[in-house]
Amino acid sequence: MLDLHKPPPSTDTKTYFSHSALPAYIDALHTSAKKKPFATFLAHPHSHTLDLVLPAELWELVEAHLAARDAVYARACMTLANVLDEPFADAYARTGRTSLLSEGRADANMRFQVDDGVLRIDMHRSAYERAGLVGVPLADGGKKHASARWRVECDLKLASMRAGNKGFERLRWAAREVLTDSLAVVFCSANPGFAESVRDGREVLSLHAPRLVRLQPNVAALRGVVVPRLDAPSALHGQGEALYGQGEALALLEWLDLLSLGSARVRAGSAEVDGHLCRYDVPDFGRGVETRDLVRVRWRGFITPAFIKDVFLHVWAAAKGPRAATAGPADHADAWFSMSAQAFGGNNGWSLMQFANRETLVWEVEG
Repeated sequence: MLDLHKPPPSTDTKTYFSHSALPAYIDALHTSAKKKPFATFLAHPHSHTLDLVLPAELWELVEAHLAARDAVYARACMTLANVLDEPFADAYARTGRTSLLSEGRADANMRFQVDDGVLRIDMHRSAYERAGLVGVPLADGGKKHASARWRVECDLKLASMRAGNKGFERLRWAAREVLTDSLAVVFCSANPGFAESVRDGREVLSLHAPRLVRLQPNVAALRGVVVPRLDAPSALHGQGEALYGQGEALALLEWLDLLSLGSARVRAGSAEVDGHLCRYDVPDFGRGVETRDLVRVRWRGFITPAFIKDVFLHVWAAAKGPRAATAGPADHADAWFSMSAQAFGGNNGWSLMQFANRETLVWEVEG
């Protein structure tokens, strides 16, 4: 067969697989920023889709909490100069408790974002030279006919990033004279009363006519799913090679992705797909398979690491609690759940499989 199209090596997708064990007790307010999976959550500050797959018995324990969780974000149109205005910067950007992302493709348009008080601006070389700011070039992988792009980062929490200081005034000048595009932005605040304050017009953001959007879970029942028997203690410690091999780790990731898609190929006795067209079989990893009822919960919108962490900790606490041992199968060590998220831009994402006995498998995908 002729090799008519061969993508450059720089566009190859890379998958990083890791295994870790959670501590016996986790303080929800002080989780480690270097320990996985929490480090993975923080490495992807903006996600548009979050999937949670778990046994039906476990879903009954967490359904009330996840369905009643009032998570909202706002959509508005703003310029970079609006973000750097003193009232807005003091109320949101400098607190480190807000997350903001503007529209635009990461490799084509001017865009900006604010996370943990750090402002990042991506722009073309022509705009960078006219703005007169100090930044770093963005790697383009050696693409031909692609204009160079630059990134400027400023920590707005620093004392030097105040009105009247030379560096901050230079940044505000560039926002007024060069980076003047009005862009649609999505905005999320960690303030519990943020939604009510916006509705009452008491927030600084209210000046930009924001529209509140609620993150609502979409629940889908997956009945009769073929599940590989994965007993975490023996699979990861006694038989580590069963999942640590490249083929086995990718096979498990593929099965988790098919669960998120709701594919018919992971259901027992499904006749929706012709076997001659798809030969996929659920991997058994040498331990056999079983049939179970699962539930997939999906959120779509502007999803932050704080929201993902809250969902993860609540489901994990329910999975390892005494109620799960009585409501679930007799072998409590077999309890597990998986999560996956897709970041804005379509290139990066992650998946994890969490066992009730603290074992965690994480796959990080970089496009």
